[in-house]
Amino acid sequence: MGHPKNITEKTFEEAAKAEGQTVEEAKKNTLALLKKQLGEK
Repeated sequence: MGHPKNITEKTFEEAAKAEGQTVEEAKKNTLALLKKQLGEK
């Protein structure tokens, strides 16, 4: 199962709900942020 603070499908569902997005949009936004943080395009 992993560490309880790991990002899971439920994490994305909660983030999407909080931002008025779909789960897919939340995942895409997270990916874009991670790429920015890692210096990737």
